[in-house]
Formats: sequence, structure tokens, C-alpha cells
Amino acid sequence: MSMVDDIRKKARADVKTIVLPEGDEPRTIQAAYTIKTDGLANPVLLGNSAKIAEEAAKKNVDLSGITIIDPIDSPKAKDYAKELYELRKTKGVTEEDAEKLVQDVMYYGIMMVKMGDADGLVSGAVHTTGDMLRPALQLIKTKPGIKVVSSSFLMDCPNKKLGHNGLLVYADCVVMPNPTAEELAQIGVSAADTAKTLCGIEEPKVAFLSFSTKGSAKHELVSKVQEAVRIAHELAPDLCLDGEMQFDAALVPEIGASKAKGSPVAGYANVLIFPDLQAGNIGYKITQRIGGAECFAVLQGLAKPCNDLSRGCSVEDIINTVAFTAVQAQGAK
Repeated sequence: MSMVDDIRKKARADVKTIVLPEGDEPRTIQAAYTIKTDGLANPVLLGNSAKIAEEAAKKNVDLSGITIIDPIDSPKAKDYAKELYELRKTKGVTEEDAEKLVQDVMYYGIMMVKMGDADGLVSGAVHTTGDMLRPALQLIKTKPGIKVVSSSFLMDCPNKKLGHNGLLVYADCVVMPNPTAEELAQIGVSAADTAKTLCGIEEPKVAFLSFSTKGSAKHELVSKVQEAVRIAHELAPDLCLDGEMQFDAALVPEIGASKAKGSPVAGYANVLIFPDLQAGNIGYKITQRIGGAECFAVLQGLAKPCNDLSRGCSVEDIINTVAFTAVQAQGAK
């Protein structure tokens, strides 16, 4: 069973409600139909109901049984506006501002998640990452003890000897350009949680990567990773993590034993934390294009799951991301 098949099976086992703010977008409409009929989630489409119906008719999509909400005339808009005002009044948001904001599909969708009327949100077919992250950080905020939102790439590798039966978690590959040591530590803790929730890795083994292994090189870049490891141990004392170490020392048992003797992680890592965005982004693309791995991205660190799509996404991408978000919601505490 592939990772995606496993995720879809998990999603069906405990069906969650996932809101799709881009409800009148044709790919989103097509995806919502499959999500509903396959039992992956209860999708909620936001937008003008007439326009959504028009787009569905063009694609010959039956939206029977799928919830459609227009924020402009929603009966819950007043309650959402009141709560949004209370959350943001110290930042200068007035009651009138709040009423206008909840008419926006993105803010309305985020408030649905905040108020417990949806378990998660998926957007990005039209909106930018910032369009979603801004209200998510303002209203949903981050998990306790975590101050940064980051990403994990779930890498399903052909070589099943790697990681957890071929599954590796890479972080951060798309969000934090140059994390501090404290931020890097939080990314590591979040990625381990992602590995447990989405990949079924009961014991994440987290390697903080560098061009040095256990002090083999001296440089301020190495020192930052070493400090991140120290902080991560404080944040999650029961988590199996180690570093700094080179990529091969993290993944190859013989090299790990040689370069990092006695390490509980070296040679057997399944969660890899890259020191900055350049390394992470390059690393996942090499693994994907040369290593032949399938890869799937999720955001992590938010108190409730919200995920972002590429604006060039396919219908299948939306379906899969909704399934991932639903499983994240199952594991939300």
C-alpha cells in the first residue's frame, strides 16, 4: 500500500470536515465531488452559491450532499465577526472591520476552523500562501510551545531500506528561509509530530543536518545546528534526536556508525531537518527528481491544520491534500 493509499484509508476511518475557501474554482469543485463520494472528508465549499452551481454544471459535477456556504449571507457571520473582533481588537481591528473581514472567504474559512465548525482548511489553487497563513496565524495561532509555522515534505522513496520502509520526512523546505537555532529546534519537534501523525512512524528518529558530523568541522553555521539540537532536547526530552550530522551519516548505518559512534539516530534517521531553506528545497528536489521519490507537502505548527496548494495544482493534488489535512485533524490535540 502506498503512502497516499494509507492516508486515504486513515481519512475514511474518522471522517473530518474540511473547508475549501476557493469554492467556485473548477478544480476544487471537481475535487469536492470525489472527496465526498470516496468518503475522505465532508467538504465545505465557500463562495457565491449561484457561481458554484454554474461552474459545477460546466464540469458536469453533481454537488448533491456537499455543503455550500456564502459568507456574505451566512447566518453564522455575525458570531464569527464578534469572535474575530475579540481576538483582534488589541491590534486595532474594529467591529466594522471584523464584519467586513468575515465576508472574505479566507477569513470566513479560518473562523470556521477556529470555532470548531470545520476541522481543517485547504486553499492555494487561487490564493497565495500568505493569503491563508496571515489569518491562520492571527486567529488559529500556533501549537503550545511552537512559535513558527513550517513545512514537512513526506518523501516516499523507492529504496525501502531508507527511513521508515522508504518514508522520510524532510523539513523545512518551503517556509522558513533562514531559521534561528530556536526556530530550527521547533521545526524538528513539529516534523517529528508530522511523522507520527501522517506517516505512522511511532518512533521518529530526527537528524539535524549539516556539512559537519559531531564537530568534524568548525563554523558558525555548524554552531547554529548544534544549538538547535540542544534546544530541541529541552523542548522534547523524550524525542529521539541527534546532530549535527551529514546526510550520509544520518541515513547509511555503516557511515553513521563510523562518523557518529553511539548515536541513537545516525544511520537510521527517518526525519531530516535541513539547516535552511536553500538546503531543504534543493534536497527534496534532488530526492524527487534523481531519487525517484514521490513527495507531498504539508504545513505544521498551527494549532489546527491548514494546508496550502500550488496554484498549478491538479484535482488529484487537492484530493490528496484534503486527505492529509483530515488525518492531521485526527491527530490534533
